Amino acid sequence: MKEFVISEAKVETAILVGLITQTQDERKTNEYLDELAFLAETAGAEVVKRFTQKLPTAHSVTYVGKGKLEEIRQYIRNEEEEEREVGMVIFDDELSAKQLRNIEAELKVKILDRTSLILDIFAMRAQTANAKTQVELAQYKYMLPRLQRLWTHLERQGGGSGAGGGKGSVGLRGPGETQLEMDRRIILNRMSLLKERLAEIDKQKATQRKNRGRMIRVALVGYTNVGKSTIMNLLAKSEVFAENKLFATLDTTVRKVIIDNLPFLLSDTVGFIRKLPTDLVESFKSTLDEVREADLLVHVVDISHPGFEEQIEVVNKTLAEIDGAGKPMILVFNKIDAYTYVEKASDDLTPRTKENLTLEELMKTWMAKMEDNCLFISARERINMDELKDVVYRRVKELHVQKYPYNDFLYQTYEEEEE
Repeated sequence: MKEFVISEAKVETAILVGLITQTQDERKTNEYLDELAFLAETAGAEVVKRFTQKLPTAHSVTYVGKGKLEEIRQYIRNEEEEEREVGMVIFDDELSAKQLRNIEAELKVKILDRTSLILDIFAMRAQTANAKTQVELAQYKYMLPRLQRLWTHLERQGGGSGAGGGKGSVGLRGPGETQLEMDRRIILNRMSLLKERLAEIDKQKATQRKNRGRMIRVALVGYTNVGKSTIMNLLAKSEVFAENKLFATLDTTVRKVIIDNLPFLLSDTVGFIRKLPTDLVESFKSTLDEVREADLLVHVVDISHPGFEEQIEVVNKTLAEIDGAGKPMILVFNKIDAYTYVEKASDDLTPRTKENLTLEELMKTWMAKMEDNCLFISARERINMDELKDVVYRRVKELHVQKYPYNDFLYQTYEEEEE
């Protein structure tokens, strides 16, 4: 009797490529590549190798120098000889059509950049019609300037420059151009249709927001994978999808929350990320409307992440881009249970760095800087969650009284009646 062995589906392997430049030192580049590896893992790929190169700026033709490209090509070839096929090479910055075409011709494997990888994850995560429409629009915006690359195979049909000039031979001059124009027209028509659809969705969402009654709106914002959905689940006693992957939440979830005698609306929004493609920010405007229209922002930060301060800057910058800056905000440092620090030896006389600060020292620093608007919690371990509820309650109540002074929606507590 024959035995059938079911082989597991092979995970696609990936190589990461990043640059150390005048504006991005080695530490920052490695941190960005760590994040790129997490993005690749979220998309379902396994990172097998990283390449970095020191350059003043990215090479306009091949992103990295010719020598480094040859080194990557040799590595791919060696892996193939060992029957370990490399599925793709992912670059940490957005590549131009020219760079994509040249790198692909040299390496002869699938080439992705940070933007196309994020778009791929967004497409995978999109569940509702709204999210799917937004992702599709962003994909077309990304694809449009890179269409030329998809039709390079037609150039091979031409031969010699000929008396007529140009690339093709007689009867074959510019067939790619014709196809290119046709594709461009199809994409532009599709984009305008998607924009109309999104405008309709925006109208519906605006109506929904108007119908939510006289309640203060609170939005959870922050970098991707900092624990916003877990906090949402604890505050709203709901089951919002949460997992340790980037962009687990794409669609904004809104829940009515009641703390003590006060009802308010709490929304969980899509996480921000460094180098977030402009097209994505543009496409996800309607999702981010929840942030724009919020009365109070709860900015969640992963304190256990070594680059959390830079993540705070990224979120603040993105908020400014979408007109969400300047709103009342509470800074919530999550994952205090996962915080670690490097203790300096007693004979080490070098200056202390951020890595040497204990959690208590870090808390004092930020609490002094942010005064009353700073909290330290662990949503997973439920540490200081009551303190978070108290602060949110107090801030929402202040805003509620200012915004709706004659609203009798607030239920009276028995303590108030006794007074």
